[in-house]
Amino acid sequence: MLRGSRIQPRRGLDVIKRALATHTPLVEKSCASITPPYAKLIQNLEHVRGILNRPLTLSEKILYSHLVDPQKSLAGGGKIRGEAYLQLHPERVAMQDASAQMALLQFMSAGLSQCAVPTSIHCDHLIQASEGADADLKRSIISNQEVFEFLESASRKYGIEFWRPGSGIIHQIVLENYAAPGMLMLGTDSHTPNAGGLGMLAIGVGGADAVDAMTGTPWELKAPQVVGIHLTGSLNNWSTTKDLILHLAGRLTVRGGTGRILEYFGPGVFNQSCTGLATIANMGAEVGATTSTFPYTPKMNAYLKATGRGLVAIAADEAASQGFLSPDDGAQYDEVIDINLSEIEPTITGPFTPDLATPISKFGSFVKDQGWKDEFSAGLIGSCTNSSYEDMTRVADLARQAQAAGIQAKVPFLCTPGSEQIRATMERDNVTASLEGVGAVVLANACGPCIGQWKREDRKDEENAILTSFNRNFKSRNDGNRLTMNFLASPTVVTAMSFSGKLSFNPITDSLTLPSGEAFKFTPPSGQDLPSAGFAAGEASYYPRPNPRPQPDVEVVIKPDSQRLELLEPFPSHFGENNPRGLELPPLKVLMRVRGKCTTDHISAAGPWLKYKGHLTNISENLLITAVNDEGGDVNKAFDRNMEVSGTIPAIAQSFKARQQPWALIVDENYGEGSAREHAALQPRFYGCALILARSFARIHETNLKKQGVLPLWFVNKADYSRIGSGDIIETVGLADTIRRVPDASIKIRVTKLDGEVFNIETNHTMSSDQLKWLEAGSALNYIRSQI
Repeated sequence: MLRGSRIQPRRGLDVIKRALATHTPLVEKSCASITPPYAKLIQNLEHVRGILNRPLTLSEKILYSHLVDPQKSLAGGGKIRGEAYLQLHPERVAMQDASAQMALLQFMSAGLSQCAVPTSIHCDHLIQASEGADADLKRSIISNQEVFEFLESASRKYGIEFWRPGSGIIHQIVLENYAAPGMLMLGTDSHTPNAGGLGMLAIGVGGADAVDAMTGTPWELKAPQVVGIHLTGSLNNWSTTKDLILHLAGRLTVRGGTGRILEYFGPGVFNQSCTGLATIANMGAEVGATTSTFPYTPKMNAYLKATGRGLVAIAADEAASQGFLSPDDGAQYDEVIDINLSEIEPTITGPFTPDLATPISKFGSFVKDQGWKDEFSAGLIGSCTNSSYEDMTRVADLARQAQAAGIQAKVPFLCTPGSEQIRATMERDNVTASLEGVGAVVLANACGPCIGQWKREDRKDEENAILTSFNRNFKSRNDGNRLTMNFLASPTVVTAMSFSGKLSFNPITDSLTLPSGEAFKFTPPSGQDLPSAGFAAGEASYYPRPNPRPQPDVEVVIKPDSQRLELLEPFPSHFGENNPRGLELPPLKVLMRVRGKCTTDHISAAGPWLKYKGHLTNISENLLITAVNDEGGDVNKAFDRNMEVSGTIPAIAQSFKARQQPWALIVDENYGEGSAREHAALQPRFYGCALILARSFARIHETNLKKQGVLPLWFVNKADYSRIGSGDIIETVGLADTIRRVPDASIKIRVTKLDGEVFNIETNHTMSSDQLKWLEAGSALNYIRSQI
């Protein structure tokens, strides 16, 4: 039942004033809902082995053991990876507060009384960094009260675990509380693979995919290829797992992992902490990987025990003894990449893309060659990528060295703890005091500047550089300034360089001049992967009640006049009586041809727009506002050739919708890379987009488009991209046969130019039989609803 009246949240959303008495140690968790059903999975895997009759990679073991019907999905054991569509049953769903709004609105429309799998919501994206932890948290709770009450009331109604504002970042919390070796889970955030640090498959998806799992509908995934990354040697001195993944991003590029799982193996894996492996898995998203994983290690066992999941560790040990949590001997990979960790050098990537990798020994020359100022304006550490206890104790070591030498950070130095557990443990062990002693400002346990939630008052519209330990560095992402260059590095490199303020400073070789005139040089930092005194739990009221029962009488809070939340209306089918072309799409007018990199940040900006994540009408007004039109090179400019006017991209899209003109986009390579935000698919669909024709797509975004009833097609000849422009009419030819499953059917596009010229171009598609049903129904949710 949906009502406009307010409810009082169970404990209220008041700010908890943290006291020093928050150092209570963790207690052993109830592990029933977080321990994978290993016996059932291993039994299912035996069925799979009978079909495939070959050695399996770890990724295949985890994925195929979660198949709904192995015989149907594996189709007699032919070529599977990169070809077959798998019907899977994930064991868990996790959602952050920005993406959870739309996911819940879709789930509610399905009419079910509870979630089919354990589900959690994490309030981390809506907290803006400005002054410091307590002030920022208080202000953000007030400004987002309406959304938090909606999320909490829906959580109570449907039996979802609700992690309150201040509890921490979704990925750190999942690693600390829910992740388990061999598990398959979905998360509505592109960095969900972070949980792969515990030897599982955690996959970032849009909200509609999450709804599949939440409703008990089999979740479909095209079987990824598996890239084996063989690690040997040991990381030296200043080098960290962050440097490994930055190095790998430089080798693979932002497209190199698309349609692939990165599976690490070899002796080098066993030298890394569990949280260090999580850092690697987290940034697999930056190369487009479906997810990343590792064989079960003793350090994973130790981390499970240290975080109150000893029973999971015992069960995982038994599963590992049966060979479930490691690849088979002789398993074949689609590609093998050998990396000697002893040769990995601290690396910095950027600006504006995470795959422009430069070893620190060459970075100063790189900056000079580009003509940039040898300075940066802020150093930021933490985020979901690098906020573990190991990361924080390593940077605290550097801070203590600096404090002993009598120096302070030369630039604003901001630190984001990943969770309340990490924050409380840092405080107890004097890590926080060490950082604050050299000028650091500790922010709230939230995403903050990493996702654009940074109320930055300086350097507006001014070219400047920042150094961060974040995972993503697209233009305008962190502070809304397209001229801010974000360089990604390890927390230790960011911290050490913050005492210099110069981009050319190399802490491995360079010294700082003290006020006395003496030279000071950092020694390589050391840290602890696990705290000697155990983790502190922190503020107990941030934590949810484990395994909550649904409360069907709870009223979900949505105000009738809300500008933050809006109930969803089903999208209409493209087919039917209003379309004389039958099962072909109606004639579509091309809105624009998008030039170059177009991430989900370009399609649906975050920052100040996050407040509209639950209101499709309002957030759609940011559609493609930072995209470049290839016809003229302007940002946020489109043309209405019928009316002979130009305007912003949302304005022209709105005018097409107003006159019921369905439309299409022509886009470049890796369209939709970056965040998992499904709004980048919902918004064009809301305005009437029916087809997007690309040189190539990023995986999550392509799936999100399919879920919302937008047909994604790929150019066979990428040069055809330039042959289609705004105002042209395009029509599908062969879609009807494809929907009817006619053998060897293909989809062509007939283009009618403004001058009357007509020609056909060849396209490819990746639509499965179920995905074609979604398209025909108007969206995946329409189809699911028809089957319930």
